[in-house]
Amino acid sequence: MLQLISVLVGIAALFGWISARVLRLPNTIGTMLLTAVTSVSLVLVAPIWPAPHQVVVDLIREIDFQRLMLHGMLALLLFAGAFLLDLEGLRRQKLPVALLATIATVLSTLVVGGITWYAVRLFGYHSSWLECLLFGALISPTDPIAVLEMLRRVDAPRHLQAQLAGESLFNDGVGAVIFISLLAATKGVSPTASHLVTQMLLSAGGGMLLGSLLAIPIAYLMHSLDNPPIDLLLSLALALGGYAIAEALGISAPLEAVASGLVLRSVIQRLPGERIAHHDLKHFWSNLDEIQNAILFVLLGCGFLVVTFKRPAVYLGMTEVLIVNLARIATVAFVLLLLKLLRTDCRSSLPVLSWGGLRGGLSIALALSIPSSYGSAWIVTSTYVLVVFSILVQGSTMGLFLRRYQAPSHAVAHAAAP
Repeated sequence: MLQLISVLVGIAALFGWISARVLRLPNTIGTMLLTAVTSVSLVLVAPIWPAPHQVVVDLIREIDFQRLMLHGMLALLLFAGAFLLDLEGLRRQKLPVALLATIATVLSTLVVGGITWYAVRLFGYHSSWLECLLFGALISPTDPIAVLEMLRRVDAPRHLQAQLAGESLFNDGVGAVIFISLLAATKGVSPTASHLVTQMLLSAGGGMLLGSLLAIPIAYLMHSLDNPPIDLLLSLALALGGYAIAEALGISAPLEAVASGLVLRSVIQRLPGERIAHHDLKHFWSNLDEIQNAILFVLLGCGFLVVTFKRPAVYLGMTEVLIVNLARIATVAFVLLLLKLLRTDCRSSLPVLSWGGLRGGLSIALALSIPSSYGSAWIVTSTYVLVVFSILVQGSTMGLFLRRYQAPSHAVAHAAAP
């Protein structure tokens, strides 16, 4: 385990340096790109020189990515993302965030699942409706880790940052409940619509309530003592302990992490600040988030060594890039239309919300949790292709996309100036 951690941290550090110093790319995108290129190179030279490829593959296969992601890194990543969020921006955009996190996620699951049922047959697969809906459920929620990392790099308008960040933090709870219910259905438990809604309310509501209840006493413990290291330890205990308690209770651990991060930040902002190490806390969680993201993107790049890329599944994955993005545009457009009817003064952007809905490691972790007897071969490969496209193409071009989106408004403002 020590060797494995050392290798991952070493690769993340070296590729991060090359990315920043030589390639001039964002740290996570450059790290993943360099890891992917290295992995593909090892695969290509394996017939001539198999030893390095085999050593790396044996090392990577010791990692249970699903367990590491869902029951380890996710707790700290979600807590950090929520704790560092713009609370005032989120408060102003609570209605768009709520609609995007619920209605858009449910509709996208149905649309992606339905179109995928037809698409898989074009490439020789005969998956059931349930398997296609499983794929729709794991790929429809936007990934908070990828989205929040991308938003830190681009100069998006404040209201769009709040909408994208808030949606990505909250829609995982909705998607997870749908995914778990559909996965149970593959084992003979047929969920009804009322059962799904009840489970969603209990799981999501329970997770958010638990996170809120745990965060409040932690905030007052911080305020009772002027000791920055203790403040950091208390926040770590909340992030890890709250997530573990939520998992033990069978409620939404991701939403517990989000709620605890948001409530802790909100409460300590209202308390007299001289005893709370606000700067140290923000600096600590920002750096920890960056380090974990770098290691996570190294792991995603290493997937080229262990994921089976059969040609039909790769072609299906490329088709899913189109299907998922078109479904994203359609569902976001529906939500924004509904939003206009409810609040005529609400500002948003269909192009930015659609292109900024990134997928990441969480989707891969869910795909790996599907039993091999339920179409997991094409699901894992297609998910991986879609995630790579999302991070490397959508994530790396979002800054340019925003500049082009904002250019007309800047031109109008300049023309209107006296």
